[in-house]
Amino acid sequence: IMKILIAGSPSKIFHLKEFGDELIKHGSDYRLVIDTDIYAGFPSRKIRNWFDTKKKFNNLISDFKPDLVFLDRQTRFGLATVDAKIPLLVHLRGDYWSEIKWAKETLYKDPIKRFAINYKNKIAEKCFKESTMILPICKYLKTITDKHYPDKSNVLYQGIDSTRWHEEEGMKLKHPCVGLLQDAKIWGKTKEMLILKKVLKAKPNIFFYWAGDGPYRDEILKELNQFDNFKWLGSLEYPNKVKQFLSEIDIYALITGIDMSPLTLQEAQLMKKPTIATNVGGVSELMQDNKTGFLVEKGNAEQIIEKLEIFLNDSTLVNKMGKEARDFVENKFTWDKICDEFLNFTKPMLK
Repeated sequence: IMKILIAGSPSKIFHLKEFGDELIKHGSDYRLVIDTDIYAGFPSRKIRNWFDTKKKFNNLISDFKPDLVFLDRQTRFGLATVDAKIPLLVHLRGDYWSEIKWAKETLYKDPIKRFAINYKNKIAEKCFKESTMILPICKYLKTITDKHYPDKSNVLYQGIDSTRWHEEEGMKLKHPCVGLLQDAKIWGKTKEMLILKKVLKAKPNIFFYWAGDGPYRDEILKELNQFDNFKWLGSLEYPNKVKQFLSEIDIYALITGIDMSPLTLQEAQLMKKPTIATNVGGVSELMQDNKTGFLVEKGNAEQIIEKLEIFLNDSTLVNKMGKEARDFVENKFTWDKICDEFLNFTKPMLK
């Protein structure tokens, strides 16, 4: 039996547990931990973590005796894994190198943040360099990864349990409405939402609800809050409140400057929602243009307005696309399929 230690951030534990539970069905064993609970070190936001030793990590390794470690981000946990001479697989969810560049451009004026960014960057690059394999979350990201670390990556898409995603009683929203479910943590992604100013002005009778939060929230709100048909909902509890939100909205929109494999796009399609998404990064790998939704070009507000009109005036098309969207996600992104692919390229490591 292959023993896999899975580590990641608190925000991803829900999905990592789904991954681990499926691995058990495939004959493997796993243990799931929050990486920073075991070994954080500097530059953690909690000062007491700066003085962490590897005692918790060493005890965990001694007790579980993993064959390999699957790490969902780049942290000191990965460095400790390398030091322990255990195969390390780093799951890469975003274009790390562009994100670092954007962080430096927007946060670098603060000397404390500048120091933290540089320090975290050193940890991340060492994780990548010393890892056994990097697992970018889509083909688009694999191309980027290969430029930095050639011949070291395999694509591992985000799996999803379709049985969890079905319509239920929704929230109280005004209709017709468009729902946006995305964070504001990376400026390169978030700033694309500013093109909604043109859409909001052109379509005052369509209500737009944004669920999400992050350090660039205020940059968006100061521009979009001036419109009566826009409302910010803040972060929604996952998955129940998110499911209620997706149940209620008429149209789902992902207006982003760059994205690799946004989980909300899979969830909205499973909920059979008519979908509009910016054609950037790996988005086109998660949906089929003109079949399960509409892709629009970056910066093109007119295309968004056009697709909104189509959806609001063609219920037959909405129903057809909704059914095909759910079928597409169910067939391509099941955990069973994701685990098969994962085990295919990890089993040789045991030899």
